[in-house]
Amino acid sequence: MGIDQKRAARRHTLGLLFAAGVMAATSSGQAQAQARQEVRIGYQKYGTLTLLKGRGTLEQRLATRNITVKWTEFPAGPQLLEGLNVGSVDFGTVGEAPPIFAQAAGANLVYVGNEPPSPGSEAIVVPKDSKLRGVADLKGKKVALNKGSNVHYLLVKALEKAGVGYKDIEVLHLTPADARAAFERGSVDAWVIWDPFLAAAEKQLGARVLADGKGLVANHQFYLASRPYAEKNSDIVRILLEEIVKVDEWGAKNPKDVAQILSAQTGLDVDVVALAASRYSYGVKPITNEVLEQQQKLADTFTNLKLIPKQIVVKDAQLPAKQLAAQ
Repeated sequence: MGIDQKRAARRHTLGLLFAAGVMAATSSGQAQAQARQEVRIGYQKYGTLTLLKGRGTLEQRLATRNITVKWTEFPAGPQLLEGLNVGSVDFGTVGEAPPIFAQAAGANLVYVGNEPPSPGSEAIVVPKDSKLRGVADLKGKKVALNKGSNVHYLLVKALEKAGVGYKDIEVLHLTPADARAAFERGSVDAWVIWDPFLAAAEKQLGARVLADGKGLVANHQFYLASRPYAEKNSDIVRILLEEIVKVDEWGAKNPKDVAQILSAQTGLDVDVVALAASRYSYGVKPITNEVLEQQQKLADTFTNLKLIPKQIVVKDAQLPAKQLAAQ
């Protein structure tokens, strides 16, 4: 073999080795990418998930399992559960009413946990100079709320107690941001809202509470997951709940730190989120039949008012406890 032929052969061999190295590196990268998982969490400007996001402890724990966390903020529970239903999030937290509306719309979700009742965290408010003095005065008035949110049930129960028919008021379905704008310019007579928007209205606008949830509703905070995700990744859902337990325990003991984290996460003043946090109820628990029975009462109420298209059985959205049991 001549010198030129030997050089050509050497170049060919080196080329093959280089190509093989590139392929190996690419395959390795692809394998690592495939091995890495992502859990997508929907949250709102309230509650324990906001604290969990702010502290970063979940990311630390899941990193050991090669799992990353993607956080997506939603303006309210119904929008969050729509995201869960279409597959853009796997797990999230909402109030009592959103799961009812979502289940009635065919969302394939499951309840996986709940915080204790927090009835003081939502209220019907009116402008500080309003002449309205009680819920009965809402008859014939315009009331803003986010359709399908926890406050929807509060309004129903408050009107019922005051002897006012739901059809005797004009309900405007507005997101929290749009409702606040309407409230400020006087386009609505009352606003039914939850913390921290409630606290912001009180602190910043001098809004007056006409009635809160005490004695009317439980106002649970629920944790839900898409059924396919929960059934396939019960170990990750279990870790999520374990980390929520930890941040609940920490939050109950550190109210000042909670306010600082919530302020940083929401962009709201510390005094606003401190007021909201003072009304929190910490202590996540597994879903019980008693809680689901309370949810069924909500569902039946909304069915009777024709606010949802069909009767639902809430327990159909229960994830068997054994699926979240430690393996």
